Amino acid sequence: MTKGTTSFGKRHTKTHTLCRRCNRRAFHKQHKTCASCGYPAAKIRSYEWGQKAKRRKTTGTGRMRYLSTVPRRAKNGFQTGVAKRQKKPSAAAASA
Repeated sequence: MTKGTTSFGKRHTKTHTLCRRCNRRAFHKQHKTCASCGYPAAKIRSYEWGQKAKRRKTTGTGRMRYLSTVPRRAKNGFQTGVAKRQKKPSAAAASA
């Protein structure tokens, strides 16, 4: 048996399957851990030696359904759906 073509013909089982968290085919079936995101660990797997990988997964690469509206709402002081307060007439306007 050689290490090349004939050995590759024997490979017909899957070691990795879909991950529940990152949806990549990186969840190791026997180790029960994801090679991409580290699931079921609480923290997302990322390393300083992989800056490009971090760039691909960081905040802003997805839809940001909540976070995209935060800067705009911050400008208005995070107003809620309540009506504006009525200004009381000033003393100068009342005496005139």
